[in-house]
Amino acid sequence: MQIQHIELSDFRNYDSLALDFTSGVNLFYGDNAQGKTNLLEAVYVSATTRSLRGSKDRELIRLGSGESHISTRVVNRDCPHRVDMHLRKNKPKGVAVDGIPIKRSAELLGLLHVVSFCPDDLSLVKAGPSERRRFLDMELSQMDGAYCSYLARYNRVLMQRNNLLKQIGGNLSLKDTVSVWDDQLAACGAEIIKRRRAFVEELLPIVAEKHWLLSGGSEELRITYLPNVTEDSYLHKLSSSLERDIILRATESGPHRDDLDFTVNGQSVRLFGSQGQQRTTALSLKLAEISLVRKNRGEAPILLLDDVLSELDRNRQQQLLSEIRDLQTIVTCTGMEEFVMTRSSENSIFYVSEGAIERR
Repeated sequence: MQIQHIELSDFRNYDSLALDFTSGVNLFYGDNAQGKTNLLEAVYVSATTRSLRGSKDRELIRLGSGESHISTRVVNRDCPHRVDMHLRKNKPKGVAVDGIPIKRSAELLGLLHVVSFCPDDLSLVKAGPSERRRFLDMELSQMDGAYCSYLARYNRVLMQRNNLLKQIGGNLSLKDTVSVWDDQLAACGAEIIKRRRAFVEELLPIVAEKHWLLSGGSEELRITYLPNVTEDSYLHKLSSSLERDIILRATESGPHRDDLDFTVNGQSVRLFGSQGQQRTTALSLKLAEISLVRKNRGEAPILLLDDVLSELDRNRQQQLLSEIRDLQTIVTCTGMEEFVMTRSSENSIFYVSEGAIERR
């Protein structure tokens, strides 16, 4: 899997850009706020239809412009493809693969599989459950098209049920219609829970091994999936908690309340882990993602590293190096890291300044 070429028009601080990538390490360096992360974001949007930083489409469009375009040439299983995206401020984005418009993101996900690692990934460990659900959803959606469809349908039904709950407060006769949404929500929710559980079970031994190596054999990392409800009990839970949901005007049960728990040597990393342990946990997860994609898809993903190299000690840098030898990597940093420069024969180096990129 590889990205060969990207063209940007009015994306973030880029007026116009056309850029070729090599199959090894592509290093982009320069001062802060010059456009390095914006380039990674464009690649991420091409692969997932979503912003790397959780931004809305209108925030990706260059200031003063009404729309933005991203065109990406990729190779997947030796087959070339072109992904075109048209971002508009007040309309849904348009997406086409090989010139054919698509209606659902599930038709795109997996064509260009990316794994990103940036300083904000510490929030995966430190922040609330929504960050960890986002991790589950993004990785599973890229590997399992059915999961993406179930998740999209679940979110639509959840929104419909919540809207109905708000209406019931002023019209109790609508109460009997909730069961229609409950059946659909429970069916989609059960599939999501089942797939999340299987994913975590498959990920656990891989991430434990990565963490063991990164910590020099001193720490044992465990991941526990914490479903809000089980797939078998979800429908009953929706029914039994209906009165409470009506009062709260929201559905309080379901996979939209799931969480993950990370423990190192039996203690919660979020509550008791040092920043070093939290950073190692986040890196272990990313390295495990790479291994899992290799295992399930038979090819390596594209790795996006956004200004994280200087934050890793030598041991973690070397472990990361061992993982990226056979995959395309796009790296941003303020200076050319020494360990990357030693592999100059495999690298392409670019200087980024004020939305312009120069090959060095």
